[in-house]
Amino acid sequence: MSQGLPTIGFIGIGSMGKPMSQCLINAGYTLIVLDANTQAAADFAAQSGARLATHAADLARSSQIIITMLPTSAIVKQVLEGENGLLAGLQPGTLVLEMSSGIPTATQQLATQVQAAGGLLLDAPVSGGVPRAITGELAIMVGGPADAVETAKPVLSAMGKSIVHTGDVGSAHAMKALNNLVSAGGFLIGVEALMIGQRFGLDPDVMVDVLNSSTGMNNSTQKKFKQFVLSRAFNSGFGLDLMVKDLTIATGIAQESGTPAPFSTLCRELWASSASLLGSGQDHTAVAKLVEHLANTELTSQKD
Repeated sequence: MSQGLPTIGFIGIGSMGKPMSQCLINAGYTLIVLDANTQAAADFAAQSGARLATHAADLARSSQIIITMLPTSAIVKQVLEGENGLLAGLQPGTLVLEMSSGIPTATQQLATQVQAAGGLLLDAPVSGGVPRAITGELAIMVGGPADAVETAKPVLSAMGKSIVHTGDVGSAHAMKALNNLVSAGGFLIGVEALMIGQRFGLDPDVMVDVLNSSTGMNNSTQKKFKQFVLSRAFNSGFGLDLMVKDLTIATGIAQESGTPAPFSTLCRELWASSASLLGSGQDHTAVAKLVEHLANTELTSQKD
């Protein structure tokens, strides 16, 4: 550990939280970790040298900065509240970085609770998936007071390459949901284009190459179609249910702001239909199977 660095409490040692925690340890920070999967947290602590907390209040008592990386805002709220909750052990001046993909209005309410307990909450969701979490090159959006964002930047820089202050608390979670809306739309239209092309006689593998050198290029054509769809791996590390959650947040923001969003609404419904068709536990790239189901055709490369 480098002297002078704050001790960080990290709650949520999952597919994203684990490599993010490792990046912080690699940067010299002392970590205290906690996860609902106690074995996963214990294994990580044993492997990394992090300390294992017994509960959230225990973690909070020894941390100057706390990071939550959890599935939903509701779970974050559960972690904060209660006799052994985060707020029960929160030390004055503690900075809480809520890095989950949360509901903006719920995040604002959580920030009020943290402030009442003497701390300060910023929302700092990430984009880039497991590969960029491993390399510490995530894109991180941050909502909250500018001076607090500056204080958090050294910690965030250990996990991310791009750090953008989006505005007040809640704005980063709104931006994250809208980013995933754009990503989800690009994925679906790209898969449909591959299906149309294959049924016409084009090789989807060749189509991806053409798209990536043309104006149809997007994140899915570059980093998902060959890697997870045409390979039939469907294991990018980001769940289909989590994508539907983010799209629901995005369309909820549209409704709350009175913004007509017909394409966004349809996009969300198609992803939700895929989740219903495929069942729980699917990777988000498996949404391609919905297109295949409707076309009664499997996307396959003609290359060996």
